[in-house]
Amino acid sequence: MALKCGIVGLPNVGKSTLFNCLSNAKAQSANFPFCTIEPNVGTITVPDPRLNKLEELVKPQRVLPTTIEIVDIAGLVKGASKGEGLGNQFLANIRETDAIIHVLRCFDDDNIVHVDGSVDPVRDKEIIDTELQLKDLETVEKKIQGVLRKAKSGDKDAQKELALLEKYKEALEQGKSARTVAVDDDEQKFLKELQLITNKPVLYLCNVDENSVKTGNKYVEQVREAVKDENAEILVLGAKIESDIAELETYEERQMFLEDLGLDEPGVSKLIRKAYELLNLITYFTAGEKEVRAWTIEKGTKAPQAAGVIHTDFEKGFIRAEVIHYDDFVEYGSEAAAKEAGKLHIEGKEYVVQDGDIMHFRFNV
Repeated sequence: MALKCGIVGLPNVGKSTLFNCLSNAKAQSANFPFCTIEPNVGTITVPDPRLNKLEELVKPQRVLPTTIEIVDIAGLVKGASKGEGLGNQFLANIRETDAIIHVLRCFDDDNIVHVDGSVDPVRDKEIIDTELQLKDLETVEKKIQGVLRKAKSGDKDAQKELALLEKYKEALEQGKSARTVAVDDDEQKFLKELQLITNKPVLYLCNVDENSVKTGNKYVEQVREAVKDENAEILVLGAKIESDIAELETYEERQMFLEDLGLDEPGVSKLIRKAYELLNLITYFTAGEKEVRAWTIEKGTKAPQAAGVIHTDFEKGFIRAEVIHYDDFVEYGSEAAAKEAGKLHIEGKEYVVQDGDIMHFRFNV
């Protein structure tokens, strides 16, 4: 499932440092703007303690986690919507992602130049929001021109689309992102084609210094206040600390480092899980002696389509799904014991797969 999460932000806020921690693909990290020109794409393993538990119980020959793609996009600057600072290229790269991790600098460091001369994460956020909103406004206005004639001729669909476009135009002109506009079921079908950048789900990542990793700081509080009316989440993380953790060779060394900081796990693990949720993804498992494997599907996926993620033949010839919920599997310790306790459910084509389901598909082609 090739869904991508894009890391965006102004130059020198810690995007590439963060990306390096997330991925084996090493983005150049340097103290000047536009260090990253082409977007770097990394395939990231999603940490899931449930896999470890299933491995312990099933003792398979191998374990395969699920993954997502993270894209490190070069730093945007004021004027990007008009092509400033390679803006058109950057905006096109953002458009191709499915969700956005917006990195905000929330630390002081005289050795790291800020592109605007001072640390102010709310101003930084507004600069990028404005550029993305201006690009979306341009898209909406072009679309209105194309739909107007059809709508005037009495085309019902065109009239509905025009009404939605006008709603977006009004919001964007007021400096609001497209995601703040309420959309009903009838209007949903027009959204995919529009591909508005500010309609994508967003996670604001506050990049802080070591002393602020646990409790945050004044900059984090400013960001919280600024985004309180948005449909968005905030995560506090120290990219420099994550970089230090990534350089440690053994699991034991990493755990000791985390304990010294009073943390229970690396921040990037939380970030990856947040990105996974941001993309509206869930995991189901297959578990057998040969392998325990995590599979990625979108929330709301029905059993035949979930089976199709394994192989298209599974979907075409779908007969039924045998399902054990994760908690039941762990409680009883095996498929056989869960089945004996009546915890194995037979589900048909309308079953909506739940996060953590352990599944076996019956099919015939």
